[in-house]
Amino acid sequence: MPKVSIAVQSYKNPEMLLLCLRSVREHCKLIDHELIVADCATEDVTITMMREDFPEVIFIPHKENIGFGAMVNACIDRAQGEYIFFINPDTILEADTVPKLIAFMDAHESVALCGPKQKNFNGKFENTRFRFYQPMTILYRRTFLKRFSFAKKHLAHFEMKDVERTDPYPVEWVIGSAMFVRRSAMEKVGKMDPRFFMYMEDVDWCRRFWEKGYIVCYNPQVTMYHFYGKGSAKGGFFRGLLFNRLTWVHIASGIKYFRKYRDRPLPIIAEKF
Repeated sequence: MPKVSIAVQSYKNPEMLLLCLRSVREHCKLIDHELIVADCATEDVTITMMREDFPEVIFIPHKENIGFGAMVNACIDRAQGEYIFFINPDTILEADTVPKLIAFMDAHESVALCGPKQKNFNGKFENTRFRFYQPMTILYRRTFLKRFSFAKKHLAHFEMKDVERTDPYPVEWVIGSAMFVRRSAMEKVGKMDPRFFMYMEDVDWCRRFWEKGYIVCYNPQVTMYHFYGKGSAKGGFFRGLLFNRLTWVHIASGIKYFRKYRDRPLPIIAEKF
């Protein structure tokens, strides 16, 4: 059994995938690991790249776009590691990203899922830990209402702007672009919910970890790069509603999420681990 399975979920981005896999190869030489890539709407250029440049990688192509959660689940089905590090193809590891995550998780058995601190390629750190959504959160984030004081206050709470810490700490959820997961806990929680094609699957998964009594953690002492796309926010709200499919996918996923949890109380969030 490898110490960690590094699982990449990719969609029509062979250029960034190449850089991501090179960073794994460079920085994980001394780590007992396996590398898995699940790709959807797979193109010939990606197939050729994986065959010629990364023959050691477990490659799982799909002809259709099966969605983010389904790709995560495909990786889970093949992963053998004690830990599974789920990352997007537009992420780049640093030399100590994986070693630090392993050391942290080994030292804190109560933590089942951990998200590292992520920064854009201009060096700016992005917010990747949040409190759980409320029904108005998506509306405030996606519309002109974000300009009003009541929405700003709501979103500041959602984005945990009241919390500034340099040590690792429990959070309600972390984004799915980088999730370091303890396999033994994941087997009890289950895979990602297939009802979520894209968006909210990471929120839902973290919530289910909390419901099972496990801790979800954010670790700002571990860093990596992530190129943030803004595909669901291009062109403003009204243009997005009319023409941007990703905006509608996000709204639909939000509706599914609130329907799923409408009769279930919020889990108890631990203050420490």
